[in-house]
Amino acid sequence: MGRRWVFDGHIAGIGTSSGLRAVVGMWQHSPFGAFADVMVQQASGHRLLLAPSQEVAGFISTTYSFDEVQVLDMSAELDGHRLTVSAGPLAVRAEVGGRTLLGTALRAVPRRLAVHPRWLSSVSPLAALAAPGARTFGTAGNGRLEYYGVSDLHYVTSAVVTWEGADAGTLAPIRPAVTFGFSSVPPRPSVARVRTTVVEAWG
Repeated sequence: MGRRWVFDGHIAGIGTSSGLRAVVGMWQHSPFGAFADVMVQQASGHRLLLAPSQEVAGFISTTYSFDEVQVLDMSAELDGHRLTVSAGPLAVRAEVGGRTLLGTALRAVPRRLAVHPRWLSSVSPLAALAAPGARTFGTAGNGRLEYYGVSDLHYVTSAVVTWEGADAGTLAPIRPAVTFGFSSVPPRPSVARVRTTVVEAWG
């Protein structure tokens, strides 16, 4: 294995009745410092990355697949049970509920094990059964492998989402699944505690 990059934080998945789906990354610790990014897939299938810097955009766009990339001022914050996102054309105000049954089960696994690449590669088939569309291990772009270690999960209970200033519709399941990479977020809008590890497969 070659170089590795570790990102520790939260991922929120939001779907709307208009067909807009957003995946918000809020990374407290990463090789690029603390930052937030948003991946948006529109009802047409168009995939857009909203990133805070060229450096972050370059890394993410060589790991995932997008039709368009925008670098802009943005913020995303998870404060208790409230999620707020301001990212160019996208604005989100969401309420986060209590821990899910799956979140309770995930917390029973020691975090050091739950985020370990060997564990994640072995449990990936089970993850797909527990959360359709989700994977914990797979191949990423540019000859990389990726591991998603989820250690907690809370459902999003309500959200107001606007796109380019217009109402994007009511909170809805994330269907069809997003197609930025090998894995989607769970179909039901939620916020996950995550450690993502990206590894060069060769090097």
